[in-house]
Amino acid sequence: MTAHPMDEFPVRKFRFDFDAAEPETAVWSQSSELFSLFANAFTLHVPYFEKYLVRSMIAARGKITDEKLKRDVDAIIGQEAHHADAFIKFNDLLKRRYPKAQAMEEHAKYGFKDRLKKDDFKTLVGFTAGYETFTFLAGMLFLDNYDEWMADSDPKVKALWVWHQVEEVEHAAVAFDVYKHFFADDENFRRRMVLSAFWHIVSETFKAYLHMCKVEGWFSNPIRAARAMGFITRVVSQMIWNARPVMRSGYHPRNHPLATTEQNPIAVSWRRFHKEGGDVLEIDHAKMKAILEG
Repeated sequence: MTAHPMDEFPVRKFRFDFDAAEPETAVWSQSSELFSLFANAFTLHVPYFEKYLVRSMIAARGKITDEKLKRDVDAIIGQEAHHADAFIKFNDLLKRRYPKAQAMEEHAKYGFKDRLKKDDFKTLVGFTAGYETFTFLAGMLFLDNYDEWMADSDPKVKALWVWHQVEEVEHAAVAFDVYKHFFADDENFRRRMVLSAFWHIVSETFKAYLHMCKVEGWFSNPIRAARAMGFITRVVSQMIWNARPVMRSGYHPRNHPLATTEQNPIAVSWRRFHKEGGDVLEIDHAKMKAILEG
């Protein structure tokens, strides 16, 4: 039986360099250009949430009495700090392609800095847990649609996203467990934070997606515009569908079907391949075959 992905997950220190990449690399998936744009739009604000998460978990760690949870908090801090650094560097590539990307990134950066000043402790850990609900679900959604969305894509950008999505699933329960450690009796607040985080993710991503679609010519005629809007509607709808268990009493990320009975084979194989010393900094067709067959 495959080990549960949320058990004793490691911190992996990767460095991705996109300084020499041409601006055209921003449209990095030939399998689905629209997926490239959606993922890029998501990327503009997510690293600044990840910095918010790190601050949130640091604030919580000193108050936690459970030793296992402390170890998990240390691990999520390590993983998310590396994610933030990697995607901020990737955003530099996007800023060379999209005229409004700089302003959108700064809006996210200073927006989360303002939240850190204003949010009380309960909101800090609750909003973090709510946000992590959807980074986990997006992690599984992206990997489950690998063949359609990412199979034919830039090897380095693909490697960045596969790494990120695998680790989002690994630490999916930590922010939830931190919230429960302090506020186990307030399920309604947790649900409100899930909805608040979802609205923030969708609104920030939608604005950036529209801009990127416009730059890439997806609004040049009604048919292409309909395809572009249909794609983001499909992705958001799937995330909502996968989030159904999240609002139930007794929910725990560890027991979500996507993390148990429906584990993604790429995620399982990637973890094994990396643990055995395989190079996962670039993933082309041959490398993915080796990962899956290893």
